[in-house]
Amino acid sequence: MNISLRKLEIFAAVASSGSVTKTAEKLRLSQSAISMALADLENRYDEPLFTRQGRKLHLNDRGRLILPLAQKILDQAVVLDQLLLDSTSEPIGQLQIGASTTIGNYLLPLLLAKFSKAYPKASTTMQVANSDVISTLLDNGELDLALIEGPCHLHQLEQHFWKEDQLVVIAGQTHPWTRARSVELHDLMNADWIVREEGSGTREVFEQALETKVANLPSAIELGHTEAIKKAVEAGLGVSCLSRLAVQRELENGWLVEIRTDLKLERPLTLLLRKNENRSLLLKACLQILLPQFDHNRGGE
Repeated sequence: MNISLRKLEIFAAVASSGSVTKTAEKLRLSQSAISMALADLENRYDEPLFTRQGRKLHLNDRGRLILPLAQKILDQAVVLDQLLLDSTSEPIGQLQIGASTTIGNYLLPLLLAKFSKAYPKASTTMQVANSDVISTLLDNGELDLALIEGPCHLHQLEQHFWKEDQLVVIAGQTHPWTRARSVELHDLMNADWIVREEGSGTREVFEQALETKVANLPSAIELGHTEAIKKAVEAGLGVSCLSRLAVQRELENGWLVEIRTDLKLERPLTLLLRKNENRSLLLKACLQILLPQFDHNRGGE
């Protein structure tokens, strides 16, 4: 498309003044530049846009048809320019954030509320899925930043330690394990487990701690939602391993019971960004809230 905003601006200005000379003075251009711009527009479509009476120009029917559309485009360009200028002095716009399930449900909402309160002209959308899905969405450019449980396996992404988290083994109130001081590895390996789906950071840490894949366990049910797992465990259908963040309320109320084991269930929560990418003022402002120690004034590494 060869129609520039400048040519549309000249066309609209001539339509308003009816004079090449006045338009040249207003836009601080030469009269020849004005005439060439009009000629380019008319030659492109092999039709005149004005009727000429001496030095006076009047819009013809074709020109009158085009003028409202040209003016609308110019008005929108002004709005766009103002938005871009505003966004260099104050965070403005919409940020696309991805979070794995535990983070998205139990940590991020309060932080995003804090962000929205601090920057009322900005907004956020949050997409929640398992860690593998969220990492891929960020890598594909569909998110601006991501927060996942455990490490990321896409090494082309920039990774920053965010917070420490701990998983706990849980059982229902009437489960036999609740009467044991500690549960041994043999019993863990032969339990009825209710676990997250493949690709979940919680499941990955659980498998690493148990040193076996869920597929190798004699009995395991996969559920894709943490709340469903908690309800199933509470109903006595099996035991599970979830983030303490996700089960804190149930443990405090006695609906679920924490089971002591020798498993190593600590894990990092990780903030992900794309490498070598210029970061907007909006993204830097969000990083300042999520990760205060992060050097939010730099671009990508």
